Amino acid sequence: MTRFPYDQFAKDYLKELLQPLGEVETSRKVPAEIREIDIYFAPTPPSTSDTINLGLLGRIAAEPALIEPFRNAATIAEIRSCMNKLFDIFAEIKRQGKVGKNRINESELPRLWILSPTASESILDGFRANLDTEHWEGGVHFLADYLRTAIVAIHQLPCTEETLWLRILGKGRVQQQAIDELEALPSEHPLRAKAIDLLLSLKTTLEVNQNVDQEDRDLIMRLSPIYEQKLAEAKQQGIQEARQVYEQRLTEAKQQGIQEGIQEGMQEGIQEGTKAERRKVIENLLQVRFGALDAELREMIEPLLALSPEEFTPLLLQLSREELLDRFM
Repeated sequence: MTRFPYDQFAKDYLKELLQPLGEVETSRKVPAEIREIDIYFAPTPPSTSDTINLGLLGRIAAEPALIEPFRNAATIAEIRSCMNKLFDIFAEIKRQGKVGKNRINESELPRLWILSPTASESILDGFRANLDTEHWEGGVHFLADYLRTAIVAIHQLPCTEETLWLRILGKGRVQQQAIDELEALPSEHPLRAKAIDLLLSLKTTLEVNQNVDQEDRDLIMRLSPIYEQKLAEAKQQGIQEARQVYEQRLTEAKQQGIQEGIQEGMQEGIQEGTKAERRKVIENLLQVRFGALDAELREMIEPLLALSPEEFTPLLLQLSREELLDRFM
C-alpha cells in the first residue's frame, strides 16, 4: 500500500482524539518551502471539567507537538525531513517572538513525535535516541534535549490501556491486537465509535486501492466483521425509528377522536415511517462507507430514496464515491 490512504486515516484519527484537548491543525504548511506537518497540536489550558483519558497519547498532547505518523518504519531520510520541519517551526516561532518582543523559553517550543510502527536498533543508535523508563513507557526514545524530538517505536510499546490509542496506528499483529482491545471496550466508551468509524473508512479506501499488500488484506479481513455488524445495526435502527414515527402518528390521530384522522394518520405514519427507515439506512450506509456526510453526499440521499432497499443497498456497498455522484447528482 502507498502511504497516502494510511496517512489520511492517521491524520483524521489523531485529529478526532486530540480535538477535546486543544487546537489541532492537519497538513500545516512550513513557510521555508512547500512542506507540510501531518499534525500540529496546541493544547488548551486545563479546565475543571473531566477530560478524555488518552493515556500515552494524552501525555504527548500535554505540550505543543508536531506529530508525524508513519505506516512503514521511518527511514533515516524521513526522520531528518521531520526534524527539518521542526527547526523551520522553531525559526517561525523565533521570528514571531522578535516581532512581539517576547522571549521564547526552550520549554515552550513544540516537541516532534515520530510515530513509527517499528524502529531498528541501528536507526535508534544512529540518532542517539534513549529511553526514559523512569518517566515514560518502553518504546518512547528521546533524542538530545535541545533537539526536542522523540521516536515512538509502536511495536515496543507495552500492551496496556495506556498505549492503546497509539497501537491502533501500528502494523500487523500489533495493530490487530489493538483493534481487538478497541472492539472489547464498552459500547458507551466516548472514543470507541469514532475510532471504529475511521478504521472502517480506511477499510473502504483500501478495498478500492489497486496496490494493497498482504498486511492491508489482513487488515481488511479483520475489519470486515465489524463492518457487517455496523451495517446490521444501521438497518435495525432505521426500522425502530420508522416504527416510532408510525406509533406517534397513530397516537396523535386517536387523540383527535376522528375516524378519518385515524385512517389518514395510519397511512401517513406508514409512508413517513417507510421513508424515515430508508433515509436512516441510506445515511448510515454512506457514513460507514465515506465517514461524515458532507454536502455532496447529503444531496444524493433524495434521489436514492426513490429506489427500493433492494436497489439502493448494493449500489451503496459497491460503487465508489465518484460513481455515486455521477449517477445521482
